[in-house]
Amino acid sequence: MDTKKRSWTKSLTWRIIGIFLLGTISYLITRVLKAMTTITILFHGIRLILYYYHERIWERISWGAIKHPLASLPVKHKLTPDDLDIVRERLKSLGYLE
Repeated sequence: MDTKKRSWTKSLTWRIIGIFLLGTISYLITRVLKAMTTITILFHGIRLILYYYHERIWERISWGAIKHPLASLPVKHKLTPDDLDIVRERLKSLGYLE
């Protein structure tokens, strides 16, 4: 699951690409800087918010997602290489790894 900060960052970077694209298209069609700016700001402001919530909703839907079997384990901090070795050996002893 993405953090809220990651979802907002993804939304912002995607919108930046869209701003340049729609801004260019709007200006080429209207040749009016004010119209181009209004269209672009309104469109992308709305899309930014919608994309964020769209991503957060899809994070809750398991359909089509492949999840690691250990993803549900609550881990308080990053595992060290030693931690990973311990987990790997334990999984081998239980027959989950070759």
